[in-house]
Amino acid sequence: MAALNEITSQQLARLIGTPDCPTIVDVRIDEDFAEDPRTIPGAIRHSHTELATLVPKLGTNRVIVSCHKGLKLSQGVAALLRVEGITCEVLQGGHVGWADARLPLIKPRAMTSLWVTRHRPKIDRIACPWLIRRFIDPSAKFLFVAPSQVLAVAEKFNATAFDVPECDWTHADGKCTFDALLEGFGLAIPALDHVARIVRAADTDTLDAEPEAAGLLALSLGLSRMHRDDLEQLEHGIHFYDALYRWARDATDETHIWDDRT
Repeated sequence: MAALNEITSQQLARLIGTPDCPTIVDVRIDEDFAEDPRTIPGAIRHSHTELATLVPKLGTNRVIVSCHKGLKLSQGVAALLRVEGITCEVLQGGHVGWADARLPLIKPRAMTSLWVTRHRPKIDRIACPWLIRRFIDPSAKFLFVAPSQVLAVAEKFNATAFDVPECDWTHADGKCTFDALLEGFGLAIPALDHVARIVRAADTDTLDAEPEAAGLLALSLGLSRMHRDDLEQLEHGIHFYDALYRWARDATDETHIWDDRT
């Protein structure tokens, strides 16, 4: 059982990928990080010696601090953050405990927090930002531009292009960009694999492959018609994938039938 102001790896794993996930701060020293440069999904790295620059970024969100083994470094950082009025807990066992529990870890990739893709998104270009924000980089921002300008904008503004030809994150071998992100960052999570199959079927006109794909296509096209502003559409579409992920994780065995007795 976790001690006061601690959270277990299993408890945190249930929060990752949901809108209620705390901000996860990885304060491992460089030597420990070099031994295993993978990170907990959604975690941000920050030096324990530079907390003055971290506090303004945290706002009022709950924070989980993780160091190498969940001992002096994370305990001290969490205590200092609580002095600043931030609700803060320590990850029991730290990074080592998380890895020993065989929970998901993100592969290191060179990237920025700015991503760019084609305007007027439908499926993949909403699903991918959801995946990035919930599991890879919660601070990610997304630019929607004319298709012919995506790669040029990426170069000029140091952004990461996605869902266009001739970039790292795009369709290949019958799979879509959502698949590429899962594979590239090593996100081997069964519920995400299920979501990926639905996204792929809806995005590649193979609706018979997954029963839910036709529904996702219909909702996505309807959402696109409702919003002229791509960023507004994205913020509404994020909720689709929050719900789809929770269904894939927790509710695939549940059915519903009308009963006038209940």
